[in-house]
Amino acid sequence: MTQTTEAAAAAEEAPSAGKTHRIHRAWFVAAVTFVTIIGAAAFRSLPGLLIDPLHQEFGWSRGTIGAAVSINLALYGLTAPFAAALMDRFGIRKVVAVALTVIALGSGLTVWMNSAWQLLLCWGLLVGLGSGSMALAFAATVTNRWFTERRGLVTGILTAASASGQLIFLPVLSWIVEHHSWRPAAVTVALAALAVVPFVWLLLRDHPADVGVKPYGAKEFVAKPAPAQGAARRTVRVLASAVRTGPFWLLAGTFAICGASTNGLIQTHFVPAAHDHGMPVTAAASLLAVIGVFDVVGTIASGWFTDRFEPRRLLAVYYALRGISLLFLPMLLAPSVHPPMLFFIVFYGLDWVATVPPTVALCREHYGDDSAIVFGWVLASHQVGAALVAFLGGVARDVFGSYDMVWYASGALCAAAALMALVIRRRPARPAGELAEMATPLPA
Repeated sequence: MTQTTEAAAAAEEAPSAGKTHRIHRAWFVAAVTFVTIIGAAAFRSLPGLLIDPLHQEFGWSRGTIGAAVSINLALYGLTAPFAAALMDRFGIRKVVAVALTVIALGSGLTVWMNSAWQLLLCWGLLVGLGSGSMALAFAATVTNRWFTERRGLVTGILTAASASGQLIFLPVLSWIVEHHSWRPAAVTVALAALAVVPFVWLLLRDHPADVGVKPYGAKEFVAKPAPAQGAARRTVRVLASAVRTGPFWLLAGTFAICGASTNGLIQTHFVPAAHDHGMPVTAAASLLAVIGVFDVVGTIASGWFTDRFEPRRLLAVYYALRGISLLFLPMLLAPSVHPPMLFFIVFYGLDWVATVPPTVALCREHYGDDSAIVFGWVLASHQVGAALVAFLGGVARDVFGSYDMVWYASGALCAAAALMALVIRRRPARPAGELAEMATPLPA
């Protein structure tokens, strides 16, 4: 009996087995993915807390420290599309387990550094490469394989996992940094990444066919495809096809601005900016954690909206509101937390990564079977935008003595992103596959 025949036989058995289980296996896989992303989120909580301690201990400029964060963010994005292809070649479990180990190695080695180049190597290169393999392309791959219905909702839930991790780790790490220095915090990040590896290896499954079930919502059994050969070549080929299409550039441009205004700006520079105005580090970090609370709500709600409303209009609304809120931030920073600042935090949290579900939906609409890899490249632009602002924000603080110019410039960029989202053309439903035929060509 061939592998395909065995898979079909498993599919025939699946309905009878399904009668004894109320919850589809896909939801368990999504739950493991959620926990995995939460555990890996510790590394995303730490960079903004390191700027002042490293500046004080080693005398490194904020621009130098921002450069390490910039490398980390850029590699986070540039690794993502290759990681999606590697998951098709070697399986999700192996790629994610190795990525978590690399994150732990990079974070753990920072405790012995005494030169700026070591920060660039450990936190920039190693943690950047590891975290890139744990990027949102991981969530997109799981969603595409295990779900045919509720994809927007599941994407929102898995995206919110990162915010949940931030909620868990930020207050803890900020307390550790303030009371025990930054080195125990770096060790905590390493241990958190390692702790998740057993969950991934023992509980995560690569494809519904591995356990003989259909994807959630599918009417027919889907056989597990053969491992994709030439992962790197495929990733580059998909990019070469995507760059010839209009939607790719618009999605990449809007997502670059998304990264600039979230990971690059608020996550990296909010704590030191608030500290400039006299706010204690723990209070500023707690505000970022509150962003994480409402990020969960906003992202899951955005996934629900994406299943029901036009994703282009959702993106335009999200970016426009984000830009308006940034224009008011310089007036809200103060030594203590007050109601207008809390309103900004709640609002920004709801909008933080609400852009992800509609962006994934638009990638799926235009690029079909290649959508996870295309989204990986779009995510790369997100991180490049974040990396630029992480670096330029530190330089601006060194040059101008405040972050005000950065807030205003980011608000203007968000307004541009809202207009770009409205320009993306709607694509009629077509069969999956063949990227070049599905995408909209750029006008001559």
